[in-house]
Amino acid sequence: FLAEVTMAILARMRAKSPEGGFIPDWLAAVRPLLPRIHADGVRLITNSGGMNPLAARDAFAAMAGEAGLDFRVAAITGDDLTGMMDELRAAAPAEMFSGAALPERLASVNAYLGAVAIARALDAGADVVITGRVVDSALVLGPLMHEFGWGPEDYDRLAGGSLAGHVIECGAQGT
Repeated sequence: FLAEVTMAILARMRAKSPEGGFIPDWLAAVRPLLPRIHADGVRLITNSGGMNPLAARDAFAAMAGEAGLDFRVAAITGDDLTGMMDELRAAAPAEMFSGAALPERLASVNAYLGAVAIARALDAGADVVITGRVVDSALVLGPLMHEFGWGPEDYDRLAGGSLAGHVIECGAQGT
């Protein structure tokens, strides 16, 4: 869900409303499937939390509640680095091609998180994991780490899972 242009749109949505900044289309897509998902024990992992995974979690929980369903929902946060702007500016990073300094005004400052938080949320029993900005392949690698017990030193398996995640995420563009 989170192409760079989408992040910019979500930043504007969040600026307008504290409940905004996530992908509402995801909720509309899963709404009719919730009874079956719940009955079959399907676990959902999505980066549709965008700029506001906590609001996305709350919206999902409300939607599930309206359907009379109870899911254990985890929201993964930590990608929003806005609170670190003073530190980032002090480090004086330069744009890699032009050498330009950070712009004075930024709509958002987000880091890519990895698969470990997704795996941990699943390990803790989450039925639904809603993230903000994560590496695309993490949406596949996190569940693989959880399901097969892969640790941070299982380099070959992690590499294979990352490749699988990347092919799944970008496969349409590759073909």
